[in-house]
Amino acid sequence: MRFMFVGDSMTIGRAGDYTWRYRMWRHLDSTLGPAHRIVGPRTGLYEATTNGATSHDYAAPDFPAHARRHLAGWGEGWQHMAPLIGPAVEEARADVLLVSLGLIDLGFYTDADQTAANVHRFVAAARAARPGVRMVFLPVIPNVRAEEDAPFAAEVDRFNDLLAKAVADLTGEASPILLAARPHAYDIHRDTYDGTHPNASGEHRLAGEFAAVLHQAWGIGGPYRPAHDDA
Repeated sequence: MRFMFVGDSMTIGRAGDYTWRYRMWRHLDSTLGPAHRIVGPRTGLYEATTNGATSHDYAAPDFPAHARRHLAGWGEGWQHMAPLIGPAVEEARADVLLVSLGLIDLGFYTDADQTAANVHRFVAAARAARPGVRMVFLPVIPNVRAEEDAPFAAEVDRFNDLLAKAVADLTGEASPILLAARPHAYDIHRDTYDGTHPNASGEHRLAGEFAAVLHQAWGIGGPYRPAHDDA
C-alpha cells in the first residue's frame, strides 16, 4: 500500500524538524512493515535561511530517505496542489493520500468557497490519474491568527463545513474519502512552536488522528502508539 503525504508548511516542516510525516512513517512501519511504502515527488524540508531552498536536515537520524517522500510545500495550499496532484499520483501510483491543507489558502489566497472549489478540482485530478485512490482529509486547525482576526476565524469555520460537505458529496465506493477529526485536545499554545506549526506533541497528535481514522474506517494499521524513544 502506497501512501502520499500532501500538505502545506505544517506537513513539509522546516530544517531541524521531525515532522508529523516522520511520526506517521514510524507508525506505518511498526503496524504494516514491508506492506507499505511512502511515495511522492519531493523529499526535503523548508530552509528559511536560504530563501526557501530545500533542506534535508531532519531531526531524526533514523528517518530513511525512501520514507521522506511527500507532496508538500511551504506556502502551498489546495490551489497549488490541485494541478500537481494528478501527475504525482500517476507517477507514484499512490493508493492513499493523507492531506492536510487549507490554512494557507484561507490566510493568503482564497476565501472558503473558492478553497472548497479547489478541493473538488484536487479530487477530480487525483481520480483521473488513479480511479481507485483513497483520500483522508484533515480539517483546518485554526491558528493564532484566528484568535485575533474574527473574519479569518469565520472563514476557517465555514471552510471546514464546506470540506465536510465535499467529503460527503464526493466519496464513493471505488474511491472513498474520509474526513478526519480535529486532533483530540490539540492546543496551539502547547502543540505548536509558533501558534501554527506543530512541535513534537503536535506532530504526534496529527499523526495519531490520521492513524486513528485509517484504522477505524478501513482497518489499516492499528491504534497509534508512539514509540518509547520518540522525542
